[in-house]
Amino acid sequence: MPDGLLGIAWPSMRVDFGIPLDSLGMLLFASVTGYMTSSFLSGFLIARMGVGRLLTVSCALTGSALVGYTLVPTWWMMVLLGVMAGLGAGAIDAGLNTYVAAHFGEGLMQWLHASYGIGITIGPIIMTMALTALNSWRVGYRVVGGFQFVMAISFLITLSWWSTQDDEPAESEREKRLTEYKTPMGETMRQPRVWLSVLLFFLYVGAEISLGTWVYTLLTESRGVSPQAAGLWTGSFWAMFTIGRILAGLFANRLGSNTLVQGGITLALLGAVLLWWHPFQLANLLGVAVIGIAIAPIFPAMMSGTSQRVGAHFAANTIGMQMAATGLGGALIPTIIGVLARRFSLELIPVCLVLVFLGLLGSYRLSMTSRNPEGNELAY
Repeated sequence: MPDGLLGIAWPSMRVDFGIPLDSLGMLLFASVTGYMTSSFLSGFLIARMGVGRLLTVSCALTGSALVGYTLVPTWWMMVLLGVMAGLGAGAIDAGLNTYVAAHFGEGLMQWLHASYGIGITIGPIIMTMALTALNSWRVGYRVVGGFQFVMAISFLITLSWWSTQDDEPAESEREKRLTEYKTPMGETMRQPRVWLSVLLFFLYVGAEISLGTWVYTLLTESRGVSPQAAGLWTGSFWAMFTIGRILAGLFANRLGSNTLVQGGITLALLGAVLLWWHPFQLANLLGVAVIGIAIAPIFPAMMSGTSQRVGAHFAANTIGMQMAATGLGGALIPTIIGVLARRFSLELIPVCLVLVFLGLLGSYRLSMTSRNPEGNELAY
């Protein structure tokens, strides 16, 4: 839920704090710094605390930060709380993904990521209702912060459910896992194809977060769409994102990751062009919805194809670098787009999306033509 709030709340927040449009970049960088830090340290934290305790503390930390947003009187205090929110969010994501990957199959992992889409669809609806009914972005953050505290209490009550048990078969009875290659990071970083794979995630997440963050501002401040309609249209992006991920989970084995990625990027590019062109008002909704359903399968499909692009020997280190790139891309690309929109025109937002999707498509095709000859599938 928290990830879907900022794009809706930002126009009201910046007016309350008296700050320019592109100040959003400060908050994004603060939260990403916290997110990347806790994600990087998640293995150490899980070993020390256990998944259940980590999730309990992280949800409480995130809830405190979200409620804190509504209480601080100055902008710099909110930026500091952004670090706190990022720390909690990064540990939650890493903890849940680690637990599901260790105890369940790929099907449940797909549903886990679909659940993210459900939450990020509900978030904009909550914030839109808070703005239209109560004229307060603070109420929206308090409601979602309350949900985080409920989750923290739930994890605390069910701590015994999250204890790990050593029930894995002996190493000789299963295939070697990617994490068992123990390839030096320096050797991995010297591989050009690794950096090309990292670039894919930088561009993809940058495009995803940019649209979710800026489309509400584009529609309300540049195209005259009412706040209620713009909020629902922004929510439609995340709704179609969720539907697309559910459907992709059903047909992924039949279509293959390469088809899902290239088809998704191409369709997203067409949606971005439609949003740029917008020959009639409904085209705004259609463009946003098309991009949402198109990009849904891209991230998990690219992640599954990591070893195909770089080889199993380098895949484990590359996956970590890719996750770091998601944080950097999710902060840097929306910030650059915000700066350009402020200095020139909000109508540059869809133009930038078209350029990012073009770069993503070209980079992906290049990564597949220069991929590792082993072509190993990603082992979980």
